[in-house]
Amino acid sequence: MNDTTPPLHPMEREQLRAESTLVVTVKSDDEFHDDVTNGIEAFERGDEVNSTLTLSFTSYDDLMETLTPRVLDLIEAIRQEEPSSINETARVVDRDVKNVHEELSQLAQLGIIFFEEDGQSKRPVVWFDELVINLPFTPEAGDTSTAAP
Repeated sequence: MNDTTPPLHPMEREQLRAESTLVVTVKSDDEFHDDVTNGIEAFERGDEVNSTLTLSFTSYDDLMETLTPRVLDLIEAIRQEEPSSINETARVVDRDVKNVHEELSQLAQLGIIFFEEDGQSKRPVVWFDELVINLPFTPEAGDTSTAAP
């Protein structure tokens, strides 16, 4: 996977660092669209808008394929150890650099991490202190798995 994530403006990085929680949830495309539309309309009316940063997946399967225990361990290691590069991150988690780079690129594309560039090195940064996973158990949540009888 190529790292095509555009670099964040310093102000965007500081905004992210000011947040402490990332909420991850599962919503259908329609629910997501409705939330965005309602947020825009509230903003245009001058109403207060919920500014909690939220990452929405369209199915439980997508969420579970993305935030595997291995990926969560990687996120936690970056948050705790603050490695200075992708290579150092791979050493910290005792994994192959190529695989770690691919996972970090995917996490950056999702907005879960960002990179700070220092010459040739790219330092992964986890900007939140807490990750909250909100799993609604409704048919609208986009669950593609079949329940056992």
